[in-house]
Amino acid sequence: MKQLKTTNSNFQHKFPKIGRKSINLQTELIKIDNFGDEQTLPLVIKPGIPDIDIADWAETNREFIDTNLIKYGAILFKGFSITTAAAFERFGLAVCSELFNENGEHPRKTLSGKVYTPVFYPAESKLLWHNENSFNHRWPVKILFGCCQPAQQGGETPIVDSRMVFQLIEPKIREKFVEKQIMYVRNYGNGLGLDWQTVFQTQSKADVEKLCQHNLIDFEWKNDGRLRTISIRPSVIKHPQTGEISWFNQAQHWHLACLDIQTRESLISSFKEEDLPRNCFYGDGTPIEDSTMLDICAVYQRLEVCFPWEQGDILLLDNVLTAHARNPYVGERKLFVAMSELMSFSNL
Repeated sequence: MKQLKTTNSNFQHKFPKIGRKSINLQTELIKIDNFGDEQTLPLVIKPGIPDIDIADWAETNREFIDTNLIKYGAILFKGFSITTAAAFERFGLAVCSELFNENGEHPRKTLSGKVYTPVFYPAESKLLWHNENSFNHRWPVKILFGCCQPAQQGGETPIVDSRMVFQLIEPKIREKFVEKQIMYVRNYGNGLGLDWQTVFQTQSKADVEKLCQHNLIDFEWKNDGRLRTISIRPSVIKHPQTGEISWFNQAQHWHLACLDIQTRESLISSFKEEDLPRNCFYGDGTPIEDSTMLDICAVYQRLEVCFPWEQGDILLLDNVLTAHARNPYVGERKLFVAMSELMSFSNL
C-alpha cells in the first residue's frame, strides 16, 4: 500500500528512477516503464525509436493495449508529440472501437470531430475524483486525455484505482451503498450549470420526457418550466470483462459535504434543499451522512496517483477500473478529451 500513496509532490522525484524494460513488439518500437511496482497504475509507454507513428503502432498492437489497460486500469503514452486535435483523434480511433460525440451533459467545447475540451471547472478548485458519467444510465468504457499545453503550475489529472477504493472503504459503509445504491437529484436552469435545453439538446419537453424514460430517469416539471430529474444508480459494479468489483459512482461530486465551505454555505443560503442544482442521497431517499462522504474522500486521497502533464502526453483510462480528477492550476491549460464504447447498467 505504501506505493499506492504516490502524490504529485513525490512523482517527479520517483519518475526518473522507474525501472525500464523493453518489450519485443515490432522490433522494440516502444519501451515500457512501470510506475512504482508492476501492479500500480499507470503503465507507461515511451518511444523505443525516434519519430515512431504511435497511432500506427497502436492499431497493430491493439490486443496488447487492451490487455494491459484491463490489468492496470490506465496507460500513459509519453514522448510521442501528439499535439493537435486531429492527431489525437486518429490515435483515439486506433485504440478504441469508436469515439462518440455526445456532448450535452457538461459545459465543454468540440475541438475536432469527436474531440472535446475538458469540462469547464474553476481553475482555482480541485475537480474531485469520479468515474465519467457514472450517474447516467450510459457511460463510456474508455476515456482519453491528451496534453496540448500543460498549465504553468498544477493542472494534473490524478487517477485512482477504483478496485482499491472498493476494497479500502469501511465495510459497513460499503455494504450500505451496495444495498441502497445512490439517488442523484438535479435541478436544471436555476442559475448554475446548464439548462435542460442544452443538456438534452432539444426545446421540446416531450422529447425530454422520452429521453428520460429511455435512460431510466424520473422527471418533474416545475411551475416555472424548469426541470428536476431523479436517477437511482448503482454505487458499485463489476467490470464487464473481468468481473472485478469497482467503486463506480459520483457521490462526491453531488454531495454538499464534499464542497469547500464557502461554496457550500453559498448554496445553502441561496436554495432550498429540494432546489439545489445537484444533490445526492441513498437510493431510498435518506441522507448520506457527511462523515461517510468525508471517509470516502479520504480513501480516494490516500490512493491518488499524480504525474505532471507534458506536451504530447496521452492518458488512456478504463473508466470502470479508474477514477480521475483535476488539480487546481495557474496559467493556460489545454487538454483534449475523447470518450469511447458506450456501456449501460442494463448491459452488466
